[in-house]
Amino acid sequence: MAEVKSDIAIARAAKKKPIMEIGAGLGIPHEHLLPYGHDKAKVSAEYIKSVKGNKDGKLVLVTAINPTPAGEGKTTTTVGLGDGLNRIGKKAVVCIREASLGPNFGIKGGAAGGGYAQVVPMEDMNLHFTGDFHAITTAHNLLSALIDNHIYWGNEQNIDIRRVAWRRVMDMNDRALREIICSLGGVANGFPREAGFDITVASEVMAILCLSTDLKDLEKRLGDIIIGYRRDKTAVYARDIKADGAMTVLLKDAMQPNLVQTLENNPAFVHGGPFANIAHGCNSVVATTTALKLGDYVVTEAGFGADLGAEKFFDIKCRKAGLKPSAAVIVATVRALKMNGGVKKDDLGAENVEAVKKGCANLGRHIENVRQFGVPAVVAINHFHSDTDAEIQAMKDYVASMGEEAILCKHWAQGSAGIEELARKVVELAEGGASQFAPLYPDAMPLFDKINTIVKRIYRGSHAIADKSVRDQLHQWEQAGYGNLPVCMAKTQYSFSTDPNLRGAPNDHVVPVREVRLSAGAGFVVAVCGDIMTMPGLPKTPSSEKIFLNAEGQIEGLF
Repeated sequence: MAEVKSDIAIARAAKKKPIMEIGAGLGIPHEHLLPYGHDKAKVSAEYIKSVKGNKDGKLVLVTAINPTPAGEGKTTTTVGLGDGLNRIGKKAVVCIREASLGPNFGIKGGAAGGGYAQVVPMEDMNLHFTGDFHAITTAHNLLSALIDNHIYWGNEQNIDIRRVAWRRVMDMNDRALREIICSLGGVANGFPREAGFDITVASEVMAILCLSTDLKDLEKRLGDIIIGYRRDKTAVYARDIKADGAMTVLLKDAMQPNLVQTLENNPAFVHGGPFANIAHGCNSVVATTTALKLGDYVVTEAGFGADLGAEKFFDIKCRKAGLKPSAAVIVATVRALKMNGGVKKDDLGAENVEAVKKGCANLGRHIENVRQFGVPAVVAINHFHSDTDAEIQAMKDYVASMGEEAILCKHWAQGSAGIEELARKVVELAEGGASQFAPLYPDAMPLFDKINTIVKRIYRGSHAIADKSVRDQLHQWEQAGYGNLPVCMAKTQYSFSTDPNLRGAPNDHVVPVREVRLSAGAGFVVAVCGDIMTMPGLPKTPSSEKIFLNAEGQIEGLF
């Protein structure tokens, strides 16, 4: 077998077009592209406003089975499908999220695709890119500083320092910062209190930026952030301490979506980056809605498996933005299904048809779940060179038994040429008009019932449990007018349950809700389930140990 180039080597050899040329292909005048070098640019708010009257293209969601160490390739398939649609004559735009530095230096890796289905510039995308994450981190922490400063200078809003709800953030995995004591060191440093850090992608500011429609909406949502409570338990908002204006200023440029290109020089919007296991896991509404005004097809992804990313895409993003997806693609690999069937990672290279069949239960569950939203779906088998014909056929037979089609895709090795069949099937589904999209639950359903609905219908658990304090908190928010908000489940991505080691398709498990957080600005209630952490830690051997500059000054080790 020929030597397989690394993702970064393939990306480095890409023949990129000037970003102005990519923009021109979408009809964006050069004066409305704000360049960051020659290969990436932001699209101006003025231009975005000017195309709001255009007809919408078709929206296609790419989701997946539960992630495993074997790899699934959801972003790779998203990028490959965008290239494939362009290859068969459709004007398609890819919309994905930006990469967080934490996973890049931790264990998960980047977010630019892989093989010959990548978005470039890969190094920039996986590192500082256009500075959006830094702006979000800074705006979030400006609010943190203003809260403590307000308390220090007399506490005009009578904030109860025991009930400050706003934490700090940084874009790195650092378990040491999960819980801290701040303002130590005497009178000059303020009033000591318990605090903590989350990772930037879990920040409500990230969620707000990704769900806002324009700067005016952004400022309103930032003002709606609940920073804490008074002794009488009334809420204190960011606008009460006059933080919303300055935060909006810091986010002015970050609000504009980033335009880059695939290896095949097709357009891609890369904007926003909320995690799907602790946030809502979708790229920005502004990027998606703008792309829909410029292309026949928009291919977007939602993080992790369909139990998290797709559910939040449908129940939060589509609900809030009025989006109506035309089709969905569920990505699976033979290797991942074998892991779901009980095979260890070191043994995945050996043929094991029975393990594939057993692991297909996980895939089947996701197919059933996507159906619940009324969106027609197709399964994409992301091909690995170790897959055997018998294993692939077992997957196809299983999916056919569920009344759907599974298509073998070789975009990682062949680019758009390896995914034409899937592209044609997606067009068939989208043009067929079969989508009857509807969210899983109505706005008016009580908050804990919404949590239970997701637990029962998506996770197939028996029920959710929560302490009386959690239920009382939800009831108080309902009384305060927040009962119509959707819920955002913070849960392990590795299982339908809250046990990351419970693979396959478990039934009748109990889902414990440890705490709930009100994201009033973003417009959802976060339910933290099981042991999930909103500030991850680094593994014993982090990826950062293999990242370095080579003798030519090029970056090695990113993936």
